[in-house]
Amino acid sequence: MRKTRRRRSSGESRGFLDGQMLVAMPNMEDERFSRSVIYICAHSDEGAMGIIVNQLAPNIVFPDLLVQLDVIPEENKIELPRSAEGVKVLKGGPVESGRGFVLHSSDFFLDDSTLPIDTDICLTATVDILKAIANGKGPDSAVLALGYAGWGAGQLEEEIQHNGWLHCAADRDLIFGAHMDDKYERAMRKIGIPPGMLSSEAGHA
Repeated sequence: MRKTRRRRSSGESRGFLDGQMLVAMPNMEDERFSRSVIYICAHSDEGAMGIIVNQLAPNIVFPDLLVQLDVIPEENKIELPRSAEGVKVLKGGPVESGRGFVLHSSDFFLDDSTLPIDTDICLTATVDILKAIANGKGPDSAVLALGYAGWGAGQLEEEIQHNGWLHCAADRDLIFGAHMDDKYERAMRKIGIPPGMLSSEAGHA
C-alpha cells in the first residue's frame, strides 16, 4: 500500500555517511568488495550498514524469487507487471545473504516497516513490499538486495582513513540504474577522479 513518506528526524546526527555512496578504492584487498559501489543506509557511532548496488546476484531473477518466497504461484510469473519484471536482484553484501532488502523510491511507505534514508530513498525488508510490487502497487523504482554490508563501531571510519574507500553524493541512477558494468567508473567520475589515476596513496573525498 502506498502511504505518505515519513520525513527523517530533524535531530539526526551530522557527519555520518548515511544516504551517500561508498566507492571501493582500486587497491581494495577484500575481494567481496572489489570495485563495489555501496549505498549507505545507516551510519552512526554504533556502526554502518549499506547495500552493494553494482553486483547482480548470480543465477536468479526477480520473478523466480517471488515464486521461491511463495509471493506468487509459478503460473503467475507471466502475468507480472512490467515494473516487477524489471526489478534487479543484487548481491547486497556478505551479511545475512539469505535475507532480502528492498531499496526503493519514497513513493511507497509501510508504517513500522519502511526506513526513510534520504529525501527520496527508503529501505523496506518485509515481504509486504514484494507483494505490492508483484501486484503493480509498489514503488516506482526498486532493487532487491540479498544480504548487506556491515561495519562495527568505528570500523568504516578506520577503513576510510586507511584509504580503503572513497565517498560521494548518491544519485538515483547509481542506485536503480540497470547498467551494472559501468557504475563503478561513473561513481569514480562523480567523485572527480579518473579511475586510472587512483593509487593506494590517494586521500578520500
